[in-house]
Amino acid sequence: MASGIVFTAVRKTRVYEGVAQQIQRLIADGALRPGDRLPPERELVERFGVSRSSVRDAIRVLELVGLVIPRQGEGTVVADVSADALVAPIASALVRKRELIAELLDVRKMIEPALAARAAARATPAEVEKLEEVLTRQRQKMERGEPTVEEDTEFHYRIALAAGNSVVRKVLDVLMDLLRETRARSLQVAGRTQRSLTGHRRVLDAIRRGDSAAAESAVRRHLEDVERMILKRL
Repeated sequence: MASGIVFTAVRKTRVYEGVAQQIQRLIADGALRPGDRLPPERELVERFGVSRSSVRDAIRVLELVGLVIPRQGEGTVVADVSADALVAPIASALVRKRELIAELLDVRKMIEPALAARAAARATPAEVEKLEEVLTRQRQKMERGEPTVEEDTEFHYRIALAAGNSVVRKVLDVLMDLLRETRARSLQVAGRTQRSLTGHRRVLDAIRRGDSAAAESAVRRHLEDVERMILKRL
């Protein structure tokens, strides 16, 4: 392994993309040469100041674009690549990520408006009250300047609960987990948390009235707003 290499902590808003980009730059600059072994995963976690999963995701991206190779008994080593191959591998990986996120958001638009319509027809007073409690917490945290991604996730999940379909709930769990980092980043954009709360309030008001058509329309409008914000950030 090459010695004397300095890594810098990655801001959490970039996570694995930042890790991958730093390693790519070190390869492009010659600090990491073909055949050099990357530091062990635990060491990379400490040096970059990120989670283990972020390091693993970064390594997978670098493997995908051919910059590093996993070798049995040796760990991950730098591949022998041409200068041309270093020009835009990370950019192309991020384009693929953007396309994947767009598709995930599209699935949400297929599922969640119908869930909201069903919830408007079926929600009990207790379930409506739980949704109200989530929005109260979201508003309070927003006013304190705290992250609201947990409340954002819970609001959509409770709509699925009120709709009464356990299979769809599990599908929504997977979607939310895949989009968690991206959604958290978009909620940091100025004005985004207020728009999210306004959208949620519009949905809840329709569910409270038992208006399925309005609930479906409100969720679709909310998700389209979220999609524009997220894809703009990417």
